[in-house]
Amino acid sequence: MAEANEVTFRLTRCRRSVPRTRALAHAVLSGWGVSQAVLESAELVLSELVTNALRVRVPRDRQVGVRIARTLKNGLLRLEVSDAGSGRPEVRAPGDDETGGRGLLLVEALAHRWGVDEREGGIGKTVWAELKAPDIVPESVGREVAAVMVRLGQRVRVLGEWRTVRMVRTESYAAGGLAVVLGLDEGPALRVHAAEPLSVLDGGVPSVREGPEGTPG
Repeated sequence: MAEANEVTFRLTRCRRSVPRTRALAHAVLSGWGVSQAVLESAELVLSELVTNALRVRVPRDRQVGVRIARTLKNGLLRLEVSDAGSGRPEVRAPGDDETGGRGLLLVEALAHRWGVDEREGGIGKTVWAELKAPDIVPESVGREVAAVMVRLGQRVRVLGEWRTVRMVRTESYAAGGLAVVLGLDEGPALRVHAAEPLSVLDGGVPSVREGPEGTPG
């Protein structure tokens, strides 16, 4: 079964909802494999957004909605907190003697970006923040082929990094046998035995292969 890319839950309007939010966020984000630094920032951002939502004046039976989502393609976490209150939160610059009013300053400092949207199909608003989380992007998994089967435009794994193949040619070893030389987008060319297994990812560049001495293969 595919792992969920979003989690939603609702909170009652009480003080216990803030630590509950942090605990739920910790469980979700740990399961998604985010780094400790991103996890701590996300917990803090989400708890500040929930704290602000709980302070909004609304009927007592109105709950606070929370959504935690990830975008694997871009490596982003999106945190959303919805309430039934009117108005839009604004970043303040509280004085040194004020004990509150710094929540959105923290959100602005820790988030990649944040904003406020009207709730779809209901009253109130949704305050959201996005954080960069490259750890949630799944690592590409290649397939193994013999070096002689590698084509232009494919990516090969070299010393733990994926490199795009820009040139392919074959050479003969002095002692006999065939070698494959791969020109890469970064670093020196890779020269391996034709039967050497390499991990590859397919690309979209047509194949042009040269034979020994630079002749077409």
